[in-house]
Amino acid sequence: MSTAVCPGSYDPFTLGHRFVVERAAARFERVVVAVVVNPNKKGMFGIEERIALIERDVADLPNVDVRSWTGLVVDLLTEEGADTMVKGLRSETDFAYEIPMAQMNRELTGAETFFMLTDPRYAHVSSSLVKEVAKLGGDVTPYLSDHIHSALIERIEGVLRA
Repeated sequence: MSTAVCPGSYDPFTLGHRFVVERAAARFERVVVAVVVNPNKKGMFGIEERIALIERDVADLPNVDVRSWTGLVVDLLTEEGADTMVKGLRSETDFAYEIPMAQMNRELTGAETFFMLTDPRYAHVSSSLVKEVAKLGGDVTPYLSDHIHSALIERIEGVLRA
């Protein structure tokens, strides 16, 4: 069975992320969306919240599983029986950032990284930018599924009230 892992922080999971996962799901028998835990960062959403939001967002993709991971992503590939990592690329900046990691992952375990170009509608979208625009009152509905947009706005309003 061909299995691929799509790692990321996904804080929040955008339609650009969804685009890459959907395309991976069409090409691999199983896709694991890995919410990677970075103990040095505090996200807007906790890990379990992100998993629940993503699971709801990809519920229509029966071959996609969502889980968290702490540590080297290549170790997750080994645990999941995968030999492929799928990463989305928005621009040449993403490519330049990802290449050394892909090369290191190949050297460590033989894992290959497949790069997928995102839909041009989302080439300028990042989770960080979406959060910043939303915090300042901008409209981010074109970049998020409805339930993730609602969760983001609710979280921002809760922070502002606190």
